Amino acid sequence: MKTATVLRHVSFEDLGTWEPVLRAHGYDVSYVDVPDARDLQATSAEDADLVIVLGGPIGVDQTAQYPFLVDELEFLRRRIAKAGPTLGVCLGAQLIAASMGATVEAGTAPEIGFLTLDLDHSDSVLAGLGGVPVFSWHADQIVLPDGATLLARTPACACQAFAVGTTVLGLQFHPELDAEHIERWLVGHAHELAVRGIDPGVIRSDAERHGAPLHRASGLMLERWLDELEAP
Repeated sequence: MKTATVLRHVSFEDLGTWEPVLRAHGYDVSYVDVPDARDLQATSAEDADLVIVLGGPIGVDQTAQYPFLVDELEFLRRRIAKAGPTLGVCLGAQLIAASMGATVEAGTAPEIGFLTLDLDHSDSVLAGLGGVPVFSWHADQIVLPDGATLLARTPACACQAFAVGTTVLGLQFHPELDAEHIERWLVGHAHELAVRGIDPGVIRSDAERHGAPLHRASGLMLERWLDELEAP
């Protein structure tokens, strides 16, 4: 059986709707809670067939405040250098980009809630997400890494998704969201919502409206990427 190791930063930002897709493709899924990992290099992530790096409410430059980020960045440098299949979501995508030497900077405006992507390639793995509102929760943005292909953008974020060949995929948004568990996000990020003056009721109602289409489209997106990984 193939192994998928998932680097998780906060408990409620998990694989969501993606876990059944991975298991259907023959992956044995295991989580590593990065803040608790004493030695990331000694975990199952080192030799995993696939590594997925999930989101979290910190920034890639906060290594002084959160020293585990130093080890995570070094792990990703080695992983990407040997072309190990790696997928990053939000903070995960930012960490991948930073490990490749790219800049992650403050965005022009935070993107919190549902938004529609502008796709740069109609035939990319993201094609099925065209016109489907996706979930987003970030204030920083990625400057496209050298050697990467831009896949999607929004007016407030010039790099919403990028790929490096077929083995690395970075997504600034959250296609994995399970809208049935949106309350976990709203409670987990309650302070940020209050500080930014965002009504959680709006996100809640949008999740109810857009959750099912996102579930279908993001599952197909992940299946397409996994098929490309596994192609001879």
